[in-house]
Amino acid sequence: MKERLQKLLSARGVASRRKAEDMIAAGRISVNGETAFLGQSADPETDEILLDGKPLPSTQERVYIMLNKPRGYVTTLSDEKGRPTVAQLVADCGTRVYPVGRLDMDSEGLLLLTSDGEFANKMMHPSHEMKKTYWVSVKGYHAGASALLSRAIELDGYRIRPPEVKLLRAEGDRAKFLVTIHEGRNRQVRRMCEAAGMQVLVLRRIAEGTLKLDKLPLGKWRYLTEEEKAGLK
Repeated sequence: MKERLQKLLSARGVASRRKAEDMIAAGRISVNGETAFLGQSADPETDEILLDGKPLPSTQERVYIMLNKPRGYVTTLSDEKGRPTVAQLVADCGTRVYPVGRLDMDSEGLLLLTSDGEFANKMMHPSHEMKKTYWVSVKGYHAGASALLSRAIELDGYRIRPPEVKLLRAEGDRAKFLVTIHEGRNRQVRRMCEAAGMQVLVLRRIAEGTLKLDKLPLGKWRYLTEEEKAGLK
């Protein structure tokens, strides 16, 4: 059965749909000896589909893993600046996986990765809201900081929903919070803290949707359980 090439590439674990479109546009995909074009469909059973002149990976069992990302790693599969990537931390999972969403280089904690392109695409779509909870250590704490942090501020022309904020501890100008957000704007929690007059010292994602980081060691990964996968889907 014919399918759009970007969907087919995604299903084979080659890349997300967006990245697959970039591959097609760059002329890296061919169908029956002809350079593929955006919007083209093909049947993997009857058509010869090549990536950089090589056959696509065969259909395989989908992999879903959770990584406790350390600081200093970028959430990409490769980095033009030569910085450490999360791909290096999960290289022993047995297949190519790519991140579902992002966690900036200076942040740590729960990061979901998968070889299931369709799943990743749905999870990252703006219509698929998933709560994310962060443990945040800040300096610059002051009276009224919690109220300011709980505001529905505007970021990148978008008004975020009021975050859920719980003050865990405050001592002088240092404090620790649990912050739950509903979106995933670029560096959102850091920018929220800056808007409240505070600077983030440590930012750790501890939950995403029904997933919880719990006691997974820093820099380590594990497969999701069947129950966890069902909860996300």
